[in-house]
Amino acid sequence: METRANYVLIGAFTLAVIAAAFGFVLWFQSLHTTKQRSPIRIVFEGAASGLRNGGSVNFNGIRIGEVVSVKLDNPRRVVALAMVENNAPIRKDTLVGLEFQGLTGVAAISLKGGEESAPSVPLDEDGVPVLTADPSALQDVTESIRATLQNVNRIVADNQESVKNSLRNLETFTAALARNSEKIDNVMLRVDGVMGKADSLMLGLNTIAGGAAGGELNLMVKSIRELAEDFDKRSGALMADGRRTLSDISRAVNNFDRNPSRVIFGGSNNAAAAPPPPPQPAAAAPPRAPSGQKKQ
Repeated sequence: METRANYVLIGAFTLAVIAAAFGFVLWFQSLHTTKQRSPIRIVFEGAASGLRNGGSVNFNGIRIGEVVSVKLDNPRRVVALAMVENNAPIRKDTLVGLEFQGLTGVAAISLKGGEESAPSVPLDEDGVPVLTADPSALQDVTESIRATLQNVNRIVADNQESVKNSLRNLETFTAALARNSEKIDNVMLRVDGVMGKADSLMLGLNTIAGGAAGGELNLMVKSIRELAEDFDKRSGALMADGRRTLSDISRAVNNFDRNPSRVIFGGSNNAAAAPPPPPQPAAAAPPRAPSGQKKQ
């Protein structure tokens, strides 16, 4: 029992240490984030269309924070609380407005300008810095949206006939598709059949090239190679026989040139049958010595 109790205590202490470590890390991160950002209150005297929680706070187009809450202070006043970076150069004369990304985008608080020598942002009753949006800037945003919508309306009005023709052509096309739906189905069935035949053809080619059936193309190539080797051997033997035949013909022609009678009448084995040799001329007698001379 004591051993089990010790194990339980050790496990509980280990879990407590791990939980404390995680808590310290989270606390340190939240403290670091809190030190990096500070709250600021933005007051809009009028409508703040499109402003939502989580919207961006941009200074000269660069994001420096986000909106954490938006509420109505009175029927004509909107108050937004945002968390911005401490190093943002926000001054008392910084202009505040709204900016949009596209026609339907969420609005972002826009901070612009301000002199470096200007005093810091004044504090509200609870110690939070407060800035009031410039009504002219809001009016400019409203006017820009209104002008954009007017331009879109003008474009649609100028091209009303083209838009009608496009819609009419689209309607005609969809009606044609509806009338020819059966033909389209038949065409699609034919396409499916062609695709099926193509798949079968590819499977056949795969089988011929060496698929699961053993590679009929390889067998054909092997048979052609064996036939070529056999033809090579037979042609070699035929060429050797032809050379021997040509050699015999050449000897016969040479014999005919040397002794045509022998080739025509055939040779004799009896030596007497051979023609006699031609007679040899007699040897000349030695000259006689003249009379009166003694024989030496």
